[in-house]
Amino acid sequence: MVKAETIYAGCVVIGEAGILIRGGPKTGKSTLARELVFHANQACMFARLVSDDRTRIEPCGSRLVVRPVPPIEGQIEVRGVGIMAVSFEKAAVLRLVIDLFPEDPPRYPEEAEAQAVLCGVLLPRLASRTGTPLSDVVLSRLRV
Repeated sequence: MVKAETIYAGCVVIGEAGILIRGGPKTGKSTLARELVFHANQACMFARLVSDDRTRIEPCGSRLVVRPVPPIEGQIEVRGVGIMAVSFEKAAVLRLVIDLFPEDPPRYPEEAEAQAVLCGVLLPRLASRTGTPLSDVVLSRLRV
């Protein structure tokens, strides 16, 4: 049986889709989370933060439920400003994984690179360089 785990990542929910944002320190996870919520709201879609910096992943049948870690739930770091309190969701079903890197990922990823396995569950994955505008790509993926 696969157990729940806490990972270094942030998560937002857009509509009913949880989007996990992974990356090392200073790769823009929090910035991307804020941008995704902003652009989804501008497109009249429900969007809210689930977690920032640390995310709890729990297998639930063939799905993964993501939750914030209680000591930091409802908070997001804004570089140059500090920690801010924000509206948040207590859980979401994970539908997409985004990995951020300081360097460019392959221009045309192999099929295996377009997927991620978390807690034994296969999910679609996007890989991108830090700072690359992704909101339009993510929102279009969610509309399909």
